Amino acid sequence: MAFVGRNMMLGGVLLGLAAAPAAAQRVEVQWWHAMGGVLGERVDELVKGFNEAQDKYTVVAVNKGNYDEVINGTIAAYRAKRHPHLVQIYERGFMTMLLSDATVPVHQLMKEQKYDIDWSDFIKPVASFYTYKGNLMTMPFNSSTPILWYNKDQFAKAGFEKPAATWQEFEKQLYEIKLKGAAECGTALANDYFWSLIENYSAINDQPFATKSNGFDGIDTEFVYNKTKVVGQVTRLKKWLDDGVLQLAGTGLSPQQLFASGKCATYISSTADHGAMERNATIPWSATYMPYEADVGTPRNSTIGGATIWVMKGHKAEEYAGVAAFFNHLASPKVQVWWHKVTGYVPLTNAAYKVAKDEGYYTQNPTREIAVLQLSRGTPTQNSMGFRFGNFTQTTFALRQEMEAVMTGKKKPQEALDDSVKRGNDILRQFEKLNAGKY
Repeated sequence: MAFVGRNMMLGGVLLGLAAAPAAAQRVEVQWWHAMGGVLGERVDELVKGFNEAQDKYTVVAVNKGNYDEVINGTIAAYRAKRHPHLVQIYERGFMTMLLSDATVPVHQLMKEQKYDIDWSDFIKPVASFYTYKGNLMTMPFNSSTPILWYNKDQFAKAGFEKPAATWQEFEKQLYEIKLKGAAECGTALANDYFWSLIENYSAINDQPFATKSNGFDGIDTEFVYNKTKVVGQVTRLKKWLDDGVLQLAGTGLSPQQLFASGKCATYISSTADHGAMERNATIPWSATYMPYEADVGTPRNSTIGGATIWVMKGHKAEEYAGVAAFFNHLASPKVQVWWHKVTGYVPLTNAAYKVAKDEGYYTQNPTREIAVLQLSRGTPTQNSMGFRFGNFTQTTFALRQEMEAVMTGKKKPQEALDDSVKRGNDILRQFEKLNAGKY
């Protein structure tokens, strides 16, 4: 009897378990991104924070290589109908994604999911870059802009407090630094110099990079930077290289290392380098605004780099609810301030910027505010709103090739820029033909 009783009790337990409601299964959201190293770790922390803050959704972040690999992989996956819900795409891929008919506009998604987002609070230079016909199309994520980093000791040794505001005076300082032996070289050429020293140079100095408001007003845009102050800028850079004032990074050594090790006195690169500088630099460094041409008078705003998160079509309604919840979490001031502090990227919203400012964060970390102030400087013009070109990666590759021809002495600056513009315009025409009537 005792044996039978035990079996009856066990059966009752099993029946009770069967009758109990199963734990709600989380809805999974796949996110492909291009953040590696420390930034990849920060992405993992961001996702973990969201996943632990609620019990309905699980975001799974997967690194898919660099920006080019992410966008190429996304295109292939979408064609095979095996694409993720979210993809991080760099700003150069904006037109490709916008006209792909493969995405859900972020403003539409958040409205459908009944989230009341104050889009007007997003920092204007960031939001306007990704806005089409008055609506934000993709979720801003990691936004940056170039700033000028400098070695305080080397400037002091040469008799300067900090870098000059204009290119003309800054150039004199670099030659003086080298002449006095304060540093082996004046400046290191960043890998993304085409972004910082040519594109942003054009914006800050109010120079047209292309027609049609740099592509904002139509895909029939044409490059014209071979007829602007960019010619003088490239000539200047070549002269610095020939005179040993500018140094190119060699094999196994990055431009950032040339500066952080104390070899070069300055370095122009993204504000997102803050994390690396704080970890790796063995010098007393600081940072300031990008220089501008003396005859320009008032410098304009710089433009953004970085990436946004696009929402892909073809998924279930409950999964889009998870996407919207994640975006709402991402845009919160608390998360934005944290992201800003741990990465160096600019905060997405004015509310987040105010929180950081009210905390006294910029009093303690003044170089962290430079990007926000430089991006927000003045009223953007047709030349400083940003750059919106189809096949932007390919046109940039053409520019880089022609710049390499200048640096190696194979072409004069004007010749190389003429050839770059011609090649770039051919690429733009291909995009225009493929996307006629879409923009």
